Amino acid sequence: MVRSCAEKTYAGTTISDIVAHASISRTTFYKHFSGKRACFDATVDACIEEIRAVARESHTPTDPPAEAVPKATAAILQRMAEKPALAQLLTGDAIAVEPAVLDRYRRLMLPAVAGLWDAAGEPRDQHIDPRLAFGRAQLLIFNQIAAGNAARLPDLLPELVYLAVAPFAGHEEALAQVRRAEDESAPERSPSR
Repeated sequence: MVRSCAEKTYAGTTISDIVAHASISRTTFYKHFSGKRACFDATVDACIEEIRAVARESHTPTDPPAEAVPKATAAILQRMAEKPALAQLLTGDAIAVEPAVLDRYRRLMLPAVAGLWDAAGEPRDQHIDPRLAFGRAQLLIFNQIAAGNAARLPDLLPELVYLAVAPFAGHEEALAQVRRAEDESAPERSPSR
């Protein structure tokens, strides 16, 4: 499903495309899914779980929130750059097919980030609405992918770190984490970016 959506979008994808990519028969497909939409929904769930696992594995439980969030952000961007079809599915097709998936993303990401601050007992700066910051981050990612620049998603790290940290730790801490993320990723980034 991921490969076919990357090639043709969800609307253009057929069961024949899916079974051909998976090297399975239609009978096998229908043993697992009632149709194209059921397969798509399961694929979106699997992709979201993959991103969740990448974020979770990117930091240790002892990392303070202001360090854990940039690490998770960098790991997610790197995975999406490595798997542009997954990124396209999550930021394009999933939202086009089921706009409510944005709410699923918000329910997944915002409490996870807020929970880091709550668990650490750190105060939150609520001058920036986390939902607006999340929406802006989603738009930045989508624009890179739509422009065919999925490999450059890691270039968004400074902006996304700011958007992820600022609603919870404030402007100054977000800027500090942006500088830190830029310093840590500088050797990995090419001069042409």
